[in-house]
Amino acid sequence: MPTVSLALMWHQHQPYYPDDVAGENPMPWVRLHGTKDYLGMALHLEEVPEFRCTINLVPSLLVQIEAYVQGATDQHLRVSRLPADGMDHDDALYLLDNFFMAHADAMIRPHPRYHELYHQRGLGVDSAEQALPRFRERDIRDLQVWSNLSWMHPILFEKDAELAEFKAKGRRYTEDEKQWLLDKQRELLAQIIPLHRKLADRGQVELTTTPFYHPIVPLLFDKRLAREAMPDVNLPGYRDGYLDDAEVHVKRAVESHQKHFGERPRGMWPSEGSVCQAMIPLLARHGIEWIATDEEILGASTQGKVGRDSRGHVRHPELLYRAWKVAEQGSELGIVFRDHSMSDQVGFHYQRSPGPAAASDFLGKLHAIGDACRQNPATLVPVILDGENCWEYYPDGGVSFLRSLYQSAARDSRVRPVTVGEFLRDYPPADTLPRLFSGSWISHNFAIWIGHPEDNRAWDALHATRQFLVSEVETGRHTPEILARAWDEIYIAEGSDWFWWYGDDHSSALDALFDHLFRKHLRNVYSLLSQDPPGTLFTPISQAVSHRPIHDQPTSFLNVKVDGRSSYFEWINAARYLCGNERGTMALVTRGPLHSIWFGFSADRLLIRVDTDGGPASERLAETSQLRVGFVDPAEWEIVVENPSLPRPTAHINHAGQPSSNGTTVEVATGKILELAVPFGRLGLRADDPIRFYVELIEGESSVDRAPREGIFELAVPTPDFERILWQV
Repeated sequence: MPTVSLALMWHQHQPYYPDDVAGENPMPWVRLHGTKDYLGMALHLEEVPEFRCTINLVPSLLVQIEAYVQGATDQHLRVSRLPADGMDHDDALYLLDNFFMAHADAMIRPHPRYHELYHQRGLGVDSAEQALPRFRERDIRDLQVWSNLSWMHPILFEKDAELAEFKAKGRRYTEDEKQWLLDKQRELLAQIIPLHRKLADRGQVELTTTPFYHPIVPLLFDKRLAREAMPDVNLPGYRDGYLDDAEVHVKRAVESHQKHFGERPRGMWPSEGSVCQAMIPLLARHGIEWIATDEEILGASTQGKVGRDSRGHVRHPELLYRAWKVAEQGSELGIVFRDHSMSDQVGFHYQRSPGPAAASDFLGKLHAIGDACRQNPATLVPVILDGENCWEYYPDGGVSFLRSLYQSAARDSRVRPVTVGEFLRDYPPADTLPRLFSGSWISHNFAIWIGHPEDNRAWDALHATRQFLVSEVETGRHTPEILARAWDEIYIAEGSDWFWWYGDDHSSALDALFDHLFRKHLRNVYSLLSQDPPGTLFTPISQAVSHRPIHDQPTSFLNVKVDGRSSYFEWINAARYLCGNERGTMALVTRGPLHSIWFGFSADRLLIRVDTDGGPASERLAETSQLRVGFVDPAEWEIVVENPSLPRPTAHINHAGQPSSNGTTVEVATGKILELAVPFGRLGLRADDPIRFYVELIEGESSVDRAPREGIFELAVPTPDFERILWQV
């Protein structure tokens, strides 16, 4: 039987949040992810010494972790340490607005006291000012505790009896207990770097680096490289690059890695998997031996020979699941290409399946790749994704999935867990790509970071500030120390993260804060050199508005014949949701079977329509055994459609996990689309009752796709005069 080498790589990264000039840090994410993910992911590996993988640690992340260990703080931590009975009004409002920053389903609801406080806050209903009178001193203190405690990895409570006892108390914490927890948090952060070095020293983990402040290196070479994938893209006014800056980011990354881990890194994950042919000599010059990026870069580098068909199946898998070489001007690197479908399964889909079932599905996919590539001398499957952001969406923080995966893969005779470096040493790549396509891991282009008017304004502001700094260097008026600090502000502003949030690609409630931080770093250059920043740097670049809901609302009663046929006019007044990704910190590359969901109502029925991607529902849903409509309101109800690809599939309703046999059956039909109708009375619903639901595809025990990917659909049962009221409005 063919053996597959699994090269799992976890990318650990956060933006550089501190404003070192002002001595402020508005965001807690390095600290919170530190005790939850950076430490927890290493503890998982320590449990299974036979499992090997690669971990990518961004240097600017390591700097921030070290700063916390040495006593640095942030706004969230400052407010956490305040006595609950001595907090001023503004700090109390900050606490109520910012101490529920966690995925509610997986990180708040499982903890009864935190969930109680969450309901007490009334997010989305009341402002912090309105909610504050409901919070007593003990509520404030418990919220300070739980906002930090929920960001600790589950394994920590297994290993530390004192911490487990603290969590079990649940409520009515004292000031001393709260301070103990925050001190404990810093102790745990201090374990992150030593534990990673320990795993690397024993050969279980290969540690890799990324350019220091996580810039898009190809755009530091030449912004015109964006036109290779996007010929018509609008570019900033200044289009050349900053080769000296690219060199600094790479050189300092290598030096930082050697300082922290005792040796120079051999591998690199270029920021956002962004690559170009011209960067090869730079990386080789600093001792980098291999890099990784996305499979679509391989496809573009081979003129489309490698790619996926409409069902997501890889064309020429023997070319994807192997290592290659890239060469330029006498320099040579190894390169591997991530399987973005397998990576997306971990990042976006397996959270909805039981951990052992998800791990089994993952290994089954590896076996299938091995069978498809049985002629390869050695088959390599690189699975590369964020090592922090996805776990907050897993019910147990991903523990059951990762434990099952690591243990099962270590025992599986057909799977060989490897680090990328050891695979390349055992199986040196023989073939060289003619030319490395310029692009990133997202759609093999740079659209996230350049081209949108906001991105371009940011690049122009960066260039103007950099030119000011260059002119000041030439005057000879400033000390080397001051100039070094000013250059650091430029390098920080070159980081990819600020541009991630500009434009309409991604959005979050913190868009304005990211915009402020970017412009503040540029203003710091002027301040350090005793000059007044230009007024333009005080004007927001981002034009982001408040979050739009993920779907609209029905505008009239629907007259739908449930027959599985696509009729535009039947559904013209329905709400429509186009399946995508609501998670701003991560990007989903692969598409699932679900394309769009339409929903609305007649006077007495809830109506749902499912459109599939890549073919009619009667074909695409054949890949699933069930379609499930899960309700949050009315609570504990669900509709399960068996064999949803059949023309007239059977459906049943469950309540509290038990079949409900009361009343009329659900009406379902599948053809080009799937249509479903259920009387409101069957779900115990009355006029004006809220309806909150999602649609999920299931095969066996595994969730195949879900809409919405994050969150739920929301509407209300119409009153008989719904249409008249709507027209009056």
